Amino acid sequence: MSKIQQPSNQIKLTNVSVVRLKKGGKRFEVACYKNKVQEYRTGVETNLDDVLQISNVFVNVSKGEVAKHQDLQKCFGTTDRDDIVKEILKKGEVQVGEKEREHDLTSLRKEIATLVAEKCVDPDTQHPYPVGIIEKAMAEAGFSVQQNKNAKSQVSQCIKQLQSDSKLPIQRARMRVRVTMPNTDGKRLREKVLEGAEKVEDDEMGKDEWEVIMLIDPGQFRIINELLQKECQGRGRIETMTFAATATT
Repeated sequence: MSKIQQPSNQIKLTNVSVVRLKKGGKRFEVACYKNKVQEYRTGVETNLDDVLQISNVFVNVSKGEVAKHQDLQKCFGTTDRDDIVKEILKKGEVQVGEKEREHDLTSLRKEIATLVAEKCVDPDTQHPYPVGIIEKAMAEAGFSVQQNKNAKSQVSQCIKQLQSDSKLPIQRARMRVRVTMPNTDGKRLREKVLEGAEKVEDDEMGKDEWEVIMLIDPGQFRIINELLQKECQGRGRIETMTFAATATT
């Protein structure tokens, strides 16, 4: 890797991620392209030249203070830049600026709100809420976004907190499902199947087959499916007609 001489004045970098490692009582930093650090750590990117904005080890990237050779030798046991950079990239902490952290949190909050809006409805109207309404309710409920977790993994907790700590009436959208089985099984299992229904939209005992169309809480799908597998031995089935269903009047 070629060495680049840096001026003593401050370095102005754009689209930069600084990775910092404290070792031997001293601080060492490298300047990387944003998003490349994670790619390097996961093995997607292996070329250091494509990860680093500047091929050097710093004490302070923003001030352009390059680490001294004797400090590198003392703390890392080598002055080989590539070996040192690899250790910093592997063990160091990515430094996130306040503005960048705030932007990331705002984006993550909106992504969570969008997923909640897709999965939930107003219990009275059975219509979904706009994302903006969900965001206001999240603030009212004091929901804290976890920056180290993705949006999808935070949706369930968010919904629970909205239900308990906000004034917004909200419930998970119901699934519209169709359950069918032979009449003999239907007469035997009808009551158990309908226990999981929020609303029955069609219930017909035909000549040979019983069919019911109903709205259920998504959590009931597995329960009904397991009941059919156990009791019908392949003769009954449940199928999803609409995942986020709006109740018909």
